[in-house]
Amino acid sequence: MTARSRLPEWLVKPLPDPARVRGVRAAIAGHRLNTVCDEAKCPNRVDCFSRGTATFMILGNRCTRDCRFCAVEHGRPLPVDREEPGRVAAAARSLGLGFVVVTSVTRDDLPDGGADLFADTIRAVRRELPEAGVEVLVPDFGGSAAAVDAVLAARPDVFAHNVETVPRLYPSVRSGADYERSLGVLARAAGEGRAAAVKSALMLGLGEERAEVERTLRELRSAGVDIVYLGQYLRPSEQHRPVARFVPPDEFEELRRFCIDEGFHWVSAGPFVRSSYQAELAAAGVGARQRGSAMRGNGEGRT
Repeated sequence: MTARSRLPEWLVKPLPDPARVRGVRAAIAGHRLNTVCDEAKCPNRVDCFSRGTATFMILGNRCTRDCRFCAVEHGRPLPVDREEPGRVAAAARSLGLGFVVVTSVTRDDLPDGGADLFADTIRAVRRELPEAGVEVLVPDFGGSAAAVDAVLAARPDVFAHNVETVPRLYPSVRSGADYERSLGVLARAAGEGRAAAVKSALMLGLGEERAEVERTLRELRSAGVDIVYLGQYLRPSEQHRPVARFVPPDEFEELRRFCIDEGFHWVSAGPFVRSSYQAELAAAGVGARQRGSAMRGNGEGRT
């Protein structure tokens, strides 16, 4: 029996368009860039590539932390490449992207955690694609308010930082992270209208309890988070934390409705939901809501 056949039926995905996938991979390789799609072994990567999009990962492909859920390589980080923002912008233009998502490894070795390169990347994309939206998914920058402000000064359309799991599981799941620190990053981004939209995400199936999830969601909303994503944790290798359980789709739907009742502006919840997956939909939805447009729910996460 294969690993694929052991998965619940709702976690089996159809095959993608190989030609489109090859085109995206060629663009990424041609501009000497990394994607979190590949480095983190995201289950949606071929789906996104087949739609002609990807999530860029700056600041190298080696993380200074070693989270138990993450497949990104841990080790001595690479030197900062000051030309990387320009290459991200050029790749986004070559792919014809209307919405650009940028994330990074965590760089605890840098005084600002890499915030200035995030800001440079936002500005580079704005120059190349002035009509495109930009979302940044940032690390916690060690809790530095100045680093958060530096990113916000470049005016991303969406400022995202993932808490990933409930506070109780941080010591065993998120090495070097701190839940209250992450809440502080999100609250600073949301404060006084600094960011157009603030976003966070949690993985389910790590051993959390329902009451803990609901409490964490309430705290995210209190911190000013507008957009929340909930997805199923999938073990990237035998060396990573085992899956505690597979959360069925109806439970994701219950949590989606809970989030709507708590006042989130956009909710995406489902087994394959990841924080950067179809990110343009959430950004457009929140923008429409902020402009006073009425929107209908479609079961996919809209409020």
